[in-house]
Amino acid sequence: MYNWDAMKEFLRKLVRAETTAEKGELAAAQIISAEFGRSGVDCRIDSWDQTRANVVGHVKSDGGRSALLFVCHLDVVGPGEAKWEYPPFEAVECDGRVCGRGSADMKGGIAAAVTAISQIVDSGTKLQGDIIFVAAAGEETDSCGAKRFLRDCDWMPELAGVVIPEPTDFEIVTAHRGMLWLNITTKGKAAHGSTPELGVNAIASMKSILDELEDYKIAFEPHELLGQCSMSINKIAGGKAFNVVPDECSMGIDIRTLPAQDHQAIIADFERIFAKLRSGNPQFDAEISVFREVEALETDCSSGFVEDFCAAVGISRTRAVGFTTDAPHFASLGPVVIFGPGKSELCHKPDEYIDIADVAKAVEYYKAIVLKFLG
Repeated sequence: MYNWDAMKEFLRKLVRAETTAEKGELAAAQIISAEFGRSGVDCRIDSWDQTRANVVGHVKSDGGRSALLFVCHLDVVGPGEAKWEYPPFEAVECDGRVCGRGSADMKGGIAAAVTAISQIVDSGTKLQGDIIFVAAAGEETDSCGAKRFLRDCDWMPELAGVVIPEPTDFEIVTAHRGMLWLNITTKGKAAHGSTPELGVNAIASMKSILDELEDYKIAFEPHELLGQCSMSINKIAGGKAFNVVPDECSMGIDIRTLPAQDHQAIIADFERIFAKLRSGNPQFDAEISVFREVEALETDCSSGFVEDFCAAVGISRTRAVGFTTDAPHFASLGPVVIFGPGKSELCHKPDEYIDIADVAKAVEYYKAIVLKFLG
């Protein structure tokens, strides 16, 4: 009989690790490495910049079957300014839940996957394919950990598929929208506020872009599962003082894209808007850069991997979601399925929590998945 209290304490340690962008992921990577070490699982930490880290576990086999890759992320978003019922990084246990930032997104999934792999190893079950586990840095910001892992993954055997234990409340997700974060900067000329005619106001230039965007619609064909793409202007900053004409203004745009969309074509649309404004105003100056880019995910629901995955967990339907994960980065390695404990609507909000019973349930699901593909 497995000691579920040990799994719960492992989860609480992960939450207490406080893996925000400011503090990095190394502490959580060390906790996972120690947990795998108790079962003799080969595990290595790849660390950089003092606090950043990926951790990779590898259970080797005789290689008779293709391997299975579990991909998690170590980082969490900050707790925000809103008041929490319990401190966000104390991992308080209450009413059968572990409360805290990252409990659902996605340290509950990490705890379940690591526990499932450790239980299979401890049981002495002979596997016909390798299990590979990676928990990466930076999923919430720039996917730096996933990209770093993929730059040096030639050592991996052929994969049957990829499992991402993000919080889906045990729904099988095979598609999600992509992400294109654009940063637009307008340049002007500083002048004293009393003589604005001697300067070029970068905020006024940004306003002309905003006026153009009122009528701009991204070209797309609606997707059967994902519906429409979206665009939201979510950040704007400019000006340094009341009495200085601003010489720079910046704007952040969040675009969520569909599988068939070309990100470069969207960027080209913005360049055409700039050219139009420049032709009418020689003082207009703007540039665009990509802050973050992730392609959309679309795994073939009729593939053998998805059908076998559904059979392993006893769930027949798959679905699509609007949020974005690291999954598209791994799609070149094999079919990807997102499936895990926790409710996605709790992510990035105050009073995030995960039900301990759901983490234990996920352990059983992940063991069933491993045995289906590798047993």
